[in-house]
Amino acid sequence: MLRTSVSARRLDILEWLKDPVAHFPPQRHGDLLEDGVTADAVAGKLGVRRSVADSHLGLLADMGMLRTRRIRRRTYYRRDEVRIAEVARMFEKGW
Repeated sequence: MLRTSVSARRLDILEWLKDPVAHFPPQRHGDLLEDGVTADAVAGKLGVRRSVADSHLGLLADMGMLRTRRIRRRTYYRRDEVRIAEVARMFEKGW
């Protein structure tokens, strides 16, 4: 996790996912709060291709910051608040 450079885009994604209803349009399948948002929705918000959004979301998921859920053929991403709090505490303690 520490080898990964901080990206403004990844920080934006984490911020948007705090309140997905305010930042993303309703989805056909999957509840924004319960299930999360798709890579397509994040790509649209960032103004990038889906593959770029997939890379950012995959990295955040690999670090444990996001939880994933498969619905039909899509992956939905939402914040893992417990893990984010753990990481924040580690940095506050001067890890």
